[in-house]
This record gives sequence, C-alpha cells and structure tokens, in this order.
Amino acid sequence: MTQPDIWYVSFGPERTDESATSMVRSTRKFKSEVDAKLFAMQILAKGWSASAGTLNPHQPKQIVGPAQIEQWADPGLGG
Repeated sequence: MTQPDIWYVSFGPERTDESATSMVRSTRKFKSEVDAKLFAMQILAKGWSASAGTLNPHQPKQIVGPAQIEQWADPGLGG
C-alpha cells in the first residue's frame, strides 16, 4: 500500500505581477513535509506566492500562510 499524500502547497504568481491576470493558483500534494518544503522553495525562488498545510484527515492540522512560508520552507531560517 502506498503512503497517502499528507501535505499540500498552493501557489501562483504575485498579484502585483501583470501577467497574473490570466494565471490561476494551483495546488500540488506531497507525501512528506520535506518534499513540500523543497517545492515551496522553488516557487518562492520564482517570486511567486505560496501557502502550505496538511491535508485532512491528517492530524495535527498545520497551516502555513504566505507570511510564514519562507521561514517554514528554508532550513537556514529555522524551518
């Protein structure tokens, strides 16, 4: 049996990006927090915004908003 997806990262271009009007946010699911963090760092490197969290019914529920995503994802910042 395969391990279920536990984490998600929702991402998209910054709202100030003029090309953002035609782009929508997307979401990817991950089996581990480490994989979610690595993907989030790639998204942030593009200058896009992101948020993350655990999928139901995983407990404890965790939500990482756009203001905390960089610190959560970057091990050098304590993530």
